[in-house]
Amino acid sequence: MGQSEVLNYRQRAANLVRPTVSSHLAFILLSTLALMLMFSLLRLALFIYNRELIGATPASTFVEAFVTGLRFDIRAVVYAIAPMVFALLSAPLMRWRLFWRIWLTAFASLTLFLGVLELDFYREFHQRLNSLVFQYMSEDPKTVVSMLWYGYPVVRYLLAWAFATWLLLVLFRGLDRATRPSAIGPNIAPWYLRVPVMLLVVALCVLASRGTLRQGPPLRWGDAFTTDSMFANQLGLNGSLTLLKAFESRMGEDRDNIWKSTLPDAQARETVRSMLLLPDEKLVDSDSAAVRRDYTPPASGNLPVKNVVVILLESFAGHYVGALGASGNITPYFDKLSKEGLLFTQFFSNGTHTHQGMFATMACFPNLPGFEYLMQTPEGAHKFSGLPQLLSARSYDDVYVYNGDFAWDNQSGFFANQGMTTFIGRNDFVNPVFSDPTWGVSDQDMFARGNEELDKLAATGKPFYALLQSLSNHVPYALPKELPVEPVTGHGSLDDHLTAMRYSDWALGQFFEKAKKSPYYKDTLFVVVGDHGFGSPEQLTEMDLFRFNVPLLMIGPGIQEKFGATRDTVGTQIDIVPTIMGRVGGEVRQQCWGRDLLNLPAGDKGFGMIKPSGNEQVVAMLSGNRILIKPKEGDIRVYDYQVGANPRADRVQNAPDEAELRKRLESFIQVATKSLLDNTGGVVDAMPAKPKK
Repeated sequence: MGQSEVLNYRQRAANLVRPTVSSHLAFILLSTLALMLMFSLLRLALFIYNRELIGATPASTFVEAFVTGLRFDIRAVVYAIAPMVFALLSAPLMRWRLFWRIWLTAFASLTLFLGVLELDFYREFHQRLNSLVFQYMSEDPKTVVSMLWYGYPVVRYLLAWAFATWLLLVLFRGLDRATRPSAIGPNIAPWYLRVPVMLLVVALCVLASRGTLRQGPPLRWGDAFTTDSMFANQLGLNGSLTLLKAFESRMGEDRDNIWKSTLPDAQARETVRSMLLLPDEKLVDSDSAAVRRDYTPPASGNLPVKNVVVILLESFAGHYVGALGASGNITPYFDKLSKEGLLFTQFFSNGTHTHQGMFATMACFPNLPGFEYLMQTPEGAHKFSGLPQLLSARSYDDVYVYNGDFAWDNQSGFFANQGMTTFIGRNDFVNPVFSDPTWGVSDQDMFARGNEELDKLAATGKPFYALLQSLSNHVPYALPKELPVEPVTGHGSLDDHLTAMRYSDWALGQFFEKAKKSPYYKDTLFVVVGDHGFGSPEQLTEMDLFRFNVPLLMIGPGIQEKFGATRDTVGTQIDIVPTIMGRVGGEVRQQCWGRDLLNLPAGDKGFGMIKPSGNEQVVAMLSGNRILIKPKEGDIRVYDYQVGANPRADRVQNAPDEAELRKRLESFIQVATKSLLDNTGGVVDAMPAKPKK
């Protein structure tokens, strides 16, 4: 081959990849359509996989959700094509078709992976991908990997993802070939023509990513909540974007998720005091502490109890508890026990994660926006006015018995700092009946060890308090091979979950059968409560109240004679400690963010503030059978609701008490947040917080 032939060959090769503005724009357009189609298919897969949540929602509602989803999807796609748009400025960059194919395939593959992950994430949490992903990643990697490996078809998912990634690579190679200019195509347009074209495309991308033509803020997650179906509203979001938003919040130094003050401090503080203070309570240190008060419970409300045992049941959803009206015989042992004590029928967890159930129940501090994982933050090192603080001061002995590893959620660090001294975890069990490789020993092992530890404490003659926490009713629902209960059937994807719940209920029953034979039983107040609920096919308001509704059962000598068998007073986990202290009796100084539910003024129906896990910044105020739901940004909704055998939620337009409920909710969050940040939330004032540099 002569020199001229070599030059001609090189020229022809160059012509084959000669970039033109039109060919580059065509490649961008087709790639955009391909990515949009992929996101729509992922949404369809999420819809089909979780079809049990459709219920009676009409098809038109889901059509609206898919249309809304396109607005969020285009924003995600803009992130992918943005580098290609700016490549219009440079001919060499436009020529990098191999690089752009790899870039698009990598972007699509990553978002596809997240979409596959989201199938089961949504089924478990009824939320799109959020900060819970990073929360689990920050925990013990071995436990997280084990949970995923044994709980989900990981290999099948990975193979499907790998195959789909190969298809995407083939697709983008085909789009590349279809949009390449011909060998005799025109030369690339000069820069002074390309720049205006690029600016026009950038403007279109900005408009598309805003998702709206309105003035003010661009498309927000609240814009997806356009229907009365929570499932449809969540479908309208884009999981990759919600995860990206969670990452930005987690990495931000200004802690954007902490709600800013909306009311004058003095007004908010007085509102909260009017909400929490009972007639028998007296404020102390009112200049520095928000709601620190002295309380001497009326003698008429005391019980002849010496010891306190709190049992925190994993995922013990009230919606499936027979004593609260559920069918299916999921909790026969709890149902029987409920006839021996006082059952609260309208009780709720403060959050939807075990972590929040622990600090709300034992430290009586609320689950606040920006502090959903309080036990792992610097503020978690504060001294709270909880059960360990109050009973340790009375020289009570203690024990904390748990199936798993106390390093998870920083349980040992948090509770040791609060005053607990004895911890029995997964590594302290010898020859357990069953131990799963993810979490630890079974509930029957945990409760059996709980019986032993309580007998030891009782033998000393000193008063004691204990926390027994179950775990078997958690993914991957690893249970003994020979189950002592019949597996649950007929509930579709919830069968394994409900079988684990039935097994946990059985283990609880065995614990009480043994405890009743011990001398300490007649002197002990038992408090049984769920750490949180879980989702069901029927969703109650966009707050998904079934994930919060849990039973609270108090068993103690003479409790039914004094207070009856049931109470429909609304309460949350932060009410547990003051209610316990009211039964133990004696003067107490505390700063709980709840109240003694058995010493409320006549006609007080109770209230509670709840918030889901993750970075979803929506909170709610429950007041009797009314609930106000408020996102950080977006419209407020008010409902009349009912849980139990006949759950319902009716939207209330122009509710006359909306303004008052909103003021109470915002005041509660504002004052509790300030108390936490100022480190003034304990029984005594702490050292002043160090100023930020």
